[in-house]
Amino acid sequence: MAKRSDKIRLNTTCFSEHERCSVSCSNNECRLWIDSEKNYNCTILAAKDGPKTLQEIGDIFNVTRMRICQIEKTIFGKLLYDKNINQK
Repeated sequence: MAKRSDKIRLNTTCFSEHERCSVSCSNNECRLWIDSEKNYNCTILAAKDGPKTLQEIGDIFNVTRMRICQIEKTIFGKLLYDKNINQK
């Protein structure tokens, strides 16, 4: 009998194979790994799920929605700063 790992195709992305085979990723050294069985432990698959509330994002990363709001505000500030610098 074939193991689940035998079904994984070569020359594809790991997250597409985890999604296709309905198998959670166990490589917690990966920079895209999250502790979310619902999303097969992958941020890419979590993002494919569509827009999320600040609370849902906080739940995935085990932080508060307020912390996600702070991070979002910082990112938007940096993007606006970069945009203004590049327009000069």
